[in-house]
Amino acid sequence: MPLIEHLMELRSRLLKSVIAFVLCFAVCYYFSTQIYGFLAQPLADILQKQGHGDRRLIFTALYEAFFTYLKVAFFGATFFSFPIWATQLWLFIAPGLYRSEKRAITPFLVASPFLFVAGAALAYYFIFPLAWTFFISFESPGGEGALPVQLEAKVSEYLSLVMHMILAFGIAFQLPVLLTLLVRVGILSVDGLRRSRRYAVVGMFVVAAVITPPDIISQIGLAVPLLALYELSILAAVWMTPKKDEKE
Repeated sequence: MPLIEHLMELRSRLLKSVIAFVLCFAVCYYFSTQIYGFLAQPLADILQKQGHGDRRLIFTALYEAFFTYLKVAFFGATFFSFPIWATQLWLFIAPGLYRSEKRAITPFLVASPFLFVAGAALAYYFIFPLAWTFFISFESPGGEGALPVQLEAKVSEYLSLVMHMILAFGIAFQLPVLLTLLVRVGILSVDGLRRSRRYAVVGMFVVAAVITPPDIISQIGLAVPLLALYELSILAAVWMTPKKDEKE
């Protein structure tokens, strides 16, 4: 197509993506209270088990709860509209690719969202209960001459922590896609990945220490799955790497 038609098509794809995001944002804001309740459920369950069912989340500024729900709607809209963004981007790029290039890219496009959801689910269902239990254990009932130390979590700080961990686990779970793609284009090799296992172990724990809260549970909970994903990346790279005769 001529350049003008390419630009018109790009505008159409961007417009559809923006409309999808706006619609998802409106729906997520309408259900922002329920979405926030879902994110806070792990903390509520732990407090309930410990006999603190009357505990609460607080906000200390008049506008804090409003902006928190806006952030909830923004993150929810980004998450739910992402498939539409990705589809529009693919429909714009795909006509310029050869059939072999489409076959090479398609597995990565399919695997990426599933891996992100898997990482987010691991954080929500496994890491959150363990990490919240660890943090709440530092409460102190107080005593004679001592004031009690009790959790009064703010809604904005809790949301920031939860979204930080969900994004950290979801992005970290893209490791197989990244390594396999690098092997596919020839930047890395399968033998190089195998020889670098010892460095990968150190690197995974360093990455986990940087992108998770400063507690050992979250760090180990991210580092161990990353090591498993590293081994999965090697198997996927072996399967995706073209054979020598195919290259010839």
